[in-house]
Amino acid sequence: MKLSIRGSPAKMKVLFIVPYPTSGPSNRFRVEQYLPHLDLENIAYRVRPFCNNEFYFLLRKNGYYFKKFAYLLFFSFRRILDLLCSPAYDIVFIHREAFPTKDCVFEWLFRMAGKKLIYDFDDAIFLKKPAKVKAVVRMSDSVIAGNEFLKDYASVLNKEVAILPTCIDTDRYKPAVKKGNDRTVVIGWIGTSSTSIYLHPLRNVFKFLTEKYKNIELRIVGGNTNADEDTFTIKKDWALESEVRELQEFDIGIMPMPDNEWTKGKCAFKIIQYMAVGIPSVASPVGMNLKVIQDGLNGSFASSNEEWIDRLSRLIENAALRDSMGRNGRKTTEERYSLKVAAPKFVAILEKVSQGRRRFK
Repeated sequence: MKLSIRGSPAKMKVLFIVPYPTSGPSNRFRVEQYLPHLDLENIAYRVRPFCNNEFYFLLRKNGYYFKKFAYLLFFSFRRILDLLCSPAYDIVFIHREAFPTKDCVFEWLFRMAGKKLIYDFDDAIFLKKPAKVKAVVRMSDSVIAGNEFLKDYASVLNKEVAILPTCIDTDRYKPAVKKGNDRTVVIGWIGTSSTSIYLHPLRNVFKFLTEKYKNIELRIVGGNTNADEDTFTIKKDWALESEVRELQEFDIGIMPMPDNEWTKGKCAFKIIQYMAVGIPSVASPVGMNLKVIQDGLNGSFASSNEEWIDRLSRLIENAALRDSMGRNGRKTTEERYSLKVAAPKFVAILEKVSQGRRRFK
Protein backbone atom coordinates (compact mmCIF):
# COMPACT_ATOMS: atom_id res chain seq x y z
CA MET A 1 0.00 0.00 0.00
CA LYS A 2 1.44 3.32 -1.07
CA LEU A 3 1.98 6.27 1.20
CA SER A 4 -1.28 8.18 1.43
CA ILE A 5 -1.13 11.95 1.75
CA ARG A 6 -4.10 14.19 1.09
CA GLY A 7 -3.92 17.66 -0.43
CA SER A 8 -2.70 19.60 2.62
CA PRO A 9 0.38 18.65 4.66
CA ALA A 10 -0.18 15.50 6.70
CA LYS A 11 -0.63 15.70 10.48
CA MET A 12 1.82 12.83 10.85
CA LYS A 13 3.32 9.93 8.96
CA VAL A 14 2.86 6.40 10.26
CA LEU A 15 4.68 3.27 9.11
CA PHE A 16 2.61 0.17 9.88
CA ILE A 17 4.75 -2.94 10.20
CA VAL A 18 2.49 -6.00 10.09
CA PRO A 19 3.20 -9.75 9.79
CA TYR A 20 0.59 -10.77 7.23
CA PRO A 21 -0.98 -9.71 3.93
CA THR A 22 -4.65 -8.70 3.87
CA SER A 23 -5.67 -12.36 3.96
CA GLY A 24 -4.38 -12.53 7.54
CA PRO A 25 -7.33 -11.59 9.75
CA SER A 26 -5.25 -10.11 12.54
CA ASN A 27 -3.81 -7.02 10.86
CA ARG A 28 -6.80 -6.76 8.52
CA PHE A 29 -8.97 -5.87 11.52
CA ARG A 30 -6.32 -4.38 13.83
CA VAL A 31 -4.80 -2.03 11.23
CA GLU A 32 -6.15 -2.05 7.69
CA GLN A 33 -9.79 -1.32 8.41
CA TYR A 34 -8.75 1.94 10.11
CA LEU A 35 -6.93 3.31 7.06
CA PRO A 36 -9.91 5.15 5.49
CA HIS A 37 -10.35 6.95 8.81
CA LEU A 38 -6.70 7.99 8.75
CA ASP A 39 -7.29 9.46 5.28
CA LEU A 40 -10.14 11.53 6.71
CA GLU A 41 -7.87 12.77 9.49
CA ASN A 42 -5.11 13.66 7.00
CA ILE A 43 -2.72 11.13 8.53
CA ALA A 44 -0.25 9.74 6.01
CA TYR A 45 0.68 6.07 6.24
CA ARG A 46 2.28 3.08 4.63
CA VAL A 47 1.43 -0.52 5.47
CA ARG A 48 4.25 -3.03 5.09
CA PRO A 49 3.37 -6.71 5.60
CA PHE A 50 6.24 -9.13 6.07
CA CYS A 51 5.01 -11.43 3.30
CA ASN A 52 2.58 -11.69 0.40
CA ASN A 53 -0.49 -13.90 -0.05
CA GLU A 54 1.36 -16.70 -1.84
CA PHE A 55 3.91 -17.13 0.95
CA TYR A 56 1.24 -16.73 3.64
CA PHE A 57 -0.73 -19.71 2.30
CA LEU A 58 2.40 -21.65 1.30
CA LEU A 59 3.49 -21.74 4.94
CA ARG A 60 0.40 -23.80 5.74
CA LYS A 61 1.43 -26.55 3.32
CA ASN A 62 3.91 -29.37 3.80
CA GLY A 63 7.03 -29.42 1.67
CA TYR A 64 8.07 -26.64 -0.76
CA TYR A 65 11.17 -26.11 1.39
CA PHE A 66 13.37 -24.47 -1.25
CA LYS A 67 10.57 -22.14 -2.33
CA LYS A 68 9.85 -21.23 1.30
CA PHE A 69 13.54 -20.50 1.94
CA ALA A 70 13.81 -18.33 -1.18
CA TYR A 71 10.72 -16.39 -0.15
CA LEU A 72 12.09 -15.94 3.36
CA LEU A 73 15.31 -14.43 2.02
CA PHE A 74 13.39 -12.09 -0.26
CA PHE A 75 11.03 -10.85 2.45
CA SER A 76 13.90 -10.48 4.91
CA PHE A 77 15.63 -8.17 2.45
CA ARG A 78 12.40 -6.25 1.99
CA ARG A 79 12.07 -5.82 5.77
CA ILE A 80 15.59 -4.35 5.82
CA LEU A 81 14.43 -1.80 3.22
CA ASP A 82 11.49 -0.94 5.50
CA LEU A 83 13.98 -0.35 8.28
CA LEU A 84 16.05 2.00 6.13
CA CYS A 85 12.93 3.99 5.20
CA SER A 86 11.55 4.25 8.74
CA PRO A 87 13.33 7.50 9.79
CA ALA A 88 11.04 9.35 7.35
CA TYR A 89 8.05 8.58 9.60
CA ASP A 90 6.88 10.08 12.86
CA ILE A 91 5.58 6.77 14.24
CA VAL A 92 6.47 3.14 13.62
CA PHE A 93 3.44 1.01 14.49
CA ILE A 94 4.28 -2.68 14.95
CA HIS A 95 1.41 -5.17 15.03
CA ARG A 96 2.40 -8.45 16.74
CA GLU A 97 5.95 -8.63 15.37
CA ALA A 98 8.21 -7.18 12.72
CA PHE A 99 10.04 -10.41 11.89
CA PRO A 100 9.07 -14.07 12.54
CA THR A 101 11.81 -14.99 15.01
CA LYS A 102 12.05 -15.29 18.79
CA ASP A 103 14.37 -12.31 19.13
CA CYS A 104 13.47 -8.63 18.79
CA VAL A 105 16.38 -7.42 16.67
CA PHE A 106 14.17 -5.81 14.03
CA GLU A 107 11.87 -4.25 16.62
CA TRP A 108 14.91 -2.81 18.39
CA LEU A 109 16.32 -1.47 15.11
CA PHE A 110 12.98 0.13 14.26
CA ARG A 111 13.02 1.69 17.70
CA MET A 112 16.46 3.15 17.08
CA ALA A 113 15.64 4.34 13.55
CA GLY A 114 12.04 5.44 13.98
CA LYS A 115 10.82 8.53 15.79
CA LYS A 116 8.32 6.82 18.11
CA LEU A 117 7.08 3.25 18.52
CA ILE A 118 3.58 1.83 19.10
CA TYR A 119 3.17 -1.89 19.73
CA ASP A 120 -0.17 -3.62 19.18
CA PHE A 121 -1.04 -7.22 20.08
CA ASP A 122 -4.27 -9.21 20.16
CA ASP A 123 -3.16 -12.64 21.44
CA ALA A 124 -1.18 -13.94 24.41
CA ILE A 125 1.89 -14.20 22.18
CA PHE A 126 4.10 -13.57 25.21
CA LEU A 127 3.45 -17.22 26.11
CA LYS A 128 5.19 -18.34 22.90
CA LYS A 129 7.86 -15.65 22.64
CA PRO A 130 8.23 -14.34 26.21
CA ALA A 131 11.59 -12.56 25.93
CA LYS A 132 10.73 -10.89 22.63
CA VAL A 133 7.31 -9.56 23.61
CA LYS A 134 8.56 -8.40 27.02
CA ALA A 135 11.36 -6.40 25.40
CA VAL A 136 9.12 -4.84 22.74
CA VAL A 137 6.47 -3.83 25.28
CA ARG A 138 9.14 -2.19 27.42
CA MET A 139 10.72 -0.21 24.59
CA SER A 140 7.46 1.11 23.11
CA ASP A 141 6.11 4.61 23.57
CA SER A 142 2.60 3.18 23.71
CA VAL A 143 1.06 -0.30 23.76
CA ILE A 144 -2.37 -1.29 22.44
CA ALA A 145 -3.83 -4.47 23.93
CA GLY A 146 -6.86 -6.32 22.58
CA ASN A 147 -8.40 -7.07 25.99
CA GLU A 148 -8.04 -6.71 29.75
CA PHE A 149 -5.96 -9.88 30.16
CA LEU A 150 -3.37 -8.61 27.67
CA LYS A 151 -3.40 -5.17 29.26
CA ASP A 152 -2.69 -6.65 32.69
CA TYR A 153 0.43 -8.29 31.24
CA ALA A 154 1.65 -5.18 29.42
CA SER A 155 0.92 -2.74 32.27
CA VAL A 156 3.60 -4.35 34.43
CA LEU A 157 6.17 -3.38 31.79
CA ASN A 158 4.83 -0.12 30.39
CA LYS A 159 2.62 2.61 31.87
CA GLU A 160 1.20 3.69 28.50
CA VAL A 161 -1.19 0.82 27.72
CA ALA A 162 -4.63 1.21 26.12
CA ILE A 163 -7.30 -1.41 25.47
CA LEU A 164 -8.74 -1.47 21.97
CA PRO A 165 -10.84 -4.57 21.20
CA THR A 166 -10.74 -6.08 17.75
CA CYS A 167 -13.74 -4.33 16.22
CA ILE A 168 -15.76 -4.74 13.06
CA ASP A 169 -17.24 -2.63 10.28
CA THR A 170 -20.97 -2.89 11.00
CA ASP A 171 -21.80 -1.27 7.66
CA ARG A 172 -20.23 -4.26 5.90
CA TYR A 173 -20.95 -7.02 8.40
CA LYS A 174 -24.70 -6.76 8.79
CA PRO A 175 -27.74 -9.04 9.02
CA ALA A 176 -29.20 -10.56 5.88
CA VAL A 177 -32.89 -11.17 5.24
CA LYS A 178 -33.75 -14.83 5.84
CA LYS A 179 -36.99 -16.21 4.46
CA GLY A 180 -39.25 -18.85 5.99
CA ASN A 181 -39.31 -20.57 9.37
CA ASP A 182 -39.26 -24.13 8.04
CA ARG A 183 -35.89 -23.93 6.33
CA THR A 184 -32.67 -25.62 7.43
CA VAL A 185 -31.07 -24.17 10.58
CA VAL A 186 -27.34 -23.65 9.99
CA ILE A 187 -25.02 -23.98 12.99
CA GLY A 188 -21.75 -22.44 11.87
CA TRP A 189 -18.14 -21.87 12.85
CA ILE A 190 -15.57 -19.72 11.06
CA GLY A 191 -11.84 -19.56 11.74
CA THR A 192 -8.37 -20.92 11.03
CA SER A 193 -6.61 -24.24 11.46
CA SER A 194 -5.10 -23.11 14.76
CA THR A 195 -8.53 -22.79 16.37
CA SER A 196 -10.49 -25.51 14.53
CA ILE A 197 -9.01 -28.02 17.00
CA TYR A 198 -11.36 -26.54 19.61
CA LEU A 199 -14.25 -28.16 17.75
CA HIS A 200 -12.99 -31.70 18.35
CA PRO A 201 -14.25 -32.11 21.95
CA LEU A 202 -17.80 -31.41 20.71
CA ARG A 203 -17.96 -34.36 18.28
CA ASN A 204 -20.49 -36.17 20.47
CA VAL A 205 -22.59 -33.03 20.80
CA PHE A 206 -22.79 -32.61 17.04
CA LYS A 207 -23.47 -36.33 16.53
CA PHE A 208 -26.36 -36.16 19.00
CA LEU A 209 -27.85 -33.04 17.42
CA THR A 210 -27.70 -34.35 13.84
CA GLU A 211 -29.47 -37.51 14.97
CA LYS A 212 -32.13 -35.59 16.91
CA TYR A 213 -32.84 -32.85 14.36
CA LYS A 214 -33.25 -33.47 10.65
CA ASN A 215 -33.55 -29.78 9.79
CA ILE A 216 -30.05 -28.69 10.86
CA GLU A 217 -26.79 -28.29 9.03
CA LEU A 218 -23.40 -28.11 10.71
CA ARG A 219 -21.03 -25.91 8.74
CA ILE A 220 -17.32 -25.11 9.16
CA VAL A 221 -15.69 -22.31 7.17
CA GLY A 222 -11.91 -22.17 7.15
CA GLY A 223 -9.72 -24.08 9.55
CA ASN A 224 -8.63 -27.61 8.80
CA THR A 225 -11.39 -28.71 6.47
CA ASN A 226 -9.99 -32.26 6.32
CA ALA A 227 -10.92 -32.76 9.97
CA ASP A 228 -14.28 -33.81 11.42
CA GLU A 229 -15.47 -35.51 8.23
CA ASP A 230 -18.00 -37.47 10.29
CA THR A 231 -19.24 -34.40 12.15
CA PHE A 232 -19.75 -31.43 9.84
CA THR A 233 -22.12 -31.80 6.94
CA ILE A 234 -20.67 -28.84 5.06
CA LYS A 235 -17.01 -27.77 4.99
CA LYS A 236 -15.81 -24.73 3.05
CA ASP A 237 -12.49 -23.03 2.48
CA TRP A 238 -12.31 -19.48 3.77
CA ALA A 239 -12.05 -16.69 1.20
CA LEU A 240 -11.89 -12.96 1.83
CA GLU A 241 -14.49 -12.12 -0.82
CA SER A 242 -17.07 -14.56 0.57
CA GLU A 243 -16.50 -14.16 4.33
CA VAL A 244 -19.47 -11.86 5.01
CA ARG A 245 -21.83 -13.95 2.91
CA GLU A 246 -20.78 -17.15 4.68
CA LEU A 247 -21.45 -15.56 8.09
CA GLN A 248 -24.84 -14.27 6.96
CA GLU A 249 -25.88 -17.80 6.02
CA PHE A 250 -25.41 -19.00 9.61
CA ASP A 251 -28.40 -19.11 11.97
CA ILE A 252 -26.33 -19.88 15.08
CA GLY A 253 -22.62 -19.23 15.62
CA ILE A 254 -20.43 -21.27 17.95
CA MET A 255 -17.12 -20.55 19.68
CA PRO A 256 -15.90 -23.44 21.84
CA MET A 257 -12.54 -23.00 23.62
CA PRO A 258 -10.63 -24.61 26.47
CA ASP A 259 -9.95 -22.47 29.54
CA ASN A 260 -6.20 -21.76 29.58
CA GLU A 261 -3.76 -18.86 29.50
CA TRP A 262 -3.66 -18.78 25.68
CA THR A 263 -7.43 -18.60 25.21
CA LYS A 264 -7.70 -15.90 27.88
CA GLY A 265 -5.77 -13.72 25.46
CA LYS A 266 -8.31 -14.20 22.68
CA CYS A 267 -10.43 -11.19 21.76
CA ALA A 268 -13.79 -12.96 21.23
CA PHE A 269 -13.77 -11.88 17.61
CA LYS A 270 -15.80 -14.82 16.32
CA ILE A 271 -18.61 -13.79 18.66
CA ILE A 272 -18.33 -10.19 17.48
CA GLN A 273 -18.58 -11.37 13.87
CA TYR A 274 -21.65 -13.47 14.64
CA MET A 275 -23.31 -10.62 16.52
CA ALA A 276 -22.58 -8.16 13.72
CA VAL A 277 -24.59 -10.25 11.24
CA GLY A 278 -27.41 -10.61 13.77
CA ILE A 279 -27.14 -14.25 14.81
CA PRO A 280 -26.99 -15.68 18.36
CA SER A 281 -23.81 -17.22 19.71
CA VAL A 282 -23.12 -20.19 21.94
CA ALA A 283 -19.63 -20.01 23.40
CA SER A 284 -17.36 -21.24 26.14
CA PRO A 285 -17.31 -18.95 29.21
CA VAL A 286 -13.63 -18.12 28.79
CA GLY A 287 -11.64 -14.89 28.72
CA MET A 288 -13.13 -11.98 26.79
CA ASN A 289 -16.16 -14.08 25.85
CA LEU A 290 -17.39 -13.26 29.36
CA LYS A 291 -17.21 -9.55 28.56
CA VAL A 292 -19.01 -9.74 25.23
CA ILE A 293 -21.86 -12.16 25.92
CA GLN A 294 -24.67 -11.42 28.35
CA ASP A 295 -25.85 -14.95 28.98
CA GLY A 296 -29.41 -15.48 27.75
CA LEU A 297 -29.69 -11.98 26.28
CA ASN A 298 -27.35 -11.70 23.29
CA GLY A 299 -25.92 -15.21 23.41
CA SER A 300 -25.40 -18.22 25.64
CA PHE A 301 -22.58 -19.95 27.50
CA ALA A 302 -21.95 -23.67 27.54
CA SER A 303 -19.26 -25.68 29.32
CA SER A 304 -20.26 -29.35 29.44
CA ASN A 305 -21.61 -31.44 26.57
CA GLU A 306 -25.00 -31.38 28.25
CA GLU A 307 -24.99 -27.58 28.29
CA TRP A 308 -23.93 -27.39 24.64
CA ILE A 309 -26.78 -29.70 23.67
CA ASP A 310 -29.28 -27.74 25.78
CA ARG A 311 -28.28 -24.27 24.55
CA LEU A 312 -28.13 -25.29 20.90
CA SER A 313 -31.38 -27.24 21.11
CA ARG A 314 -33.23 -24.21 22.47
CA LEU A 315 -32.04 -22.12 19.56
CA ILE A 316 -32.72 -24.80 16.94
CA GLU A 317 -36.30 -25.18 18.14
CA ASN A 318 -37.11 -21.50 18.69
CA ALA A 319 -36.77 -19.11 15.74
CA ALA A 320 -38.12 -16.22 17.84
CA LEU A 321 -35.36 -16.76 20.41
CA ARG A 322 -32.75 -16.76 17.65
CA ASP A 323 -34.15 -13.49 16.29
CA SER A 324 -34.26 -11.85 19.72
CA MET A 325 -30.71 -12.83 20.67
CA GLY A 326 -29.51 -11.86 17.22
CA ARG A 327 -30.99 -8.37 17.50
CA ASN A 328 -29.48 -7.91 20.95
CA GLY A 329 -26.12 -9.12 19.68
CA ARG A 330 -26.23 -6.69 16.78
CA LYS A 331 -26.96 -3.86 19.23
CA THR A 332 -24.02 -4.93 21.41
CA THR A 333 -21.70 -4.83 18.42
CA GLU A 334 -22.91 -1.44 17.24
CA GLU A 335 -22.55 0.10 20.69
CA ARG A 336 -19.28 -1.47 21.86
CA TYR A 337 -17.37 -3.23 19.07
CA SER A 338 -18.07 -1.32 15.86
CA LEU A 339 -15.49 0.44 13.74
CA LYS A 340 -17.45 3.67 14.20
CA VAL A 341 -16.80 3.48 17.94
CA ALA A 342 -13.21 2.27 17.71
CA ALA A 343 -11.82 4.47 14.92
CA PRO A 344 -11.78 7.75 16.95
CA LYS A 345 -9.98 5.89 19.77
CA PHE A 346 -7.41 4.52 17.33
CA VAL A 347 -6.76 7.98 15.89
CA ALA A 348 -6.55 9.45 19.41
CA ILE A 349 -3.80 6.99 20.35
CA LEU A 350 -1.78 7.95 17.27
CA GLU A 351 -2.21 11.64 18.01
CA LYS A 352 -1.25 11.25 21.66
CA VAL A 353 1.97 9.45 20.75
CA SER A 354 2.73 11.91 17.97
CA GLN A 355 2.36 14.89 20.28
CA GLY A 356 4.04 13.34 23.32
CA ARG A 357 7.67 12.93 24.23
CA ARG A 358 9.61 9.91 23.03
CA ARG A 359 10.41 7.33 25.70
CA PHE A 360 13.98 6.10 25.93
CA LYS A 361 14.90 2.70 27.33
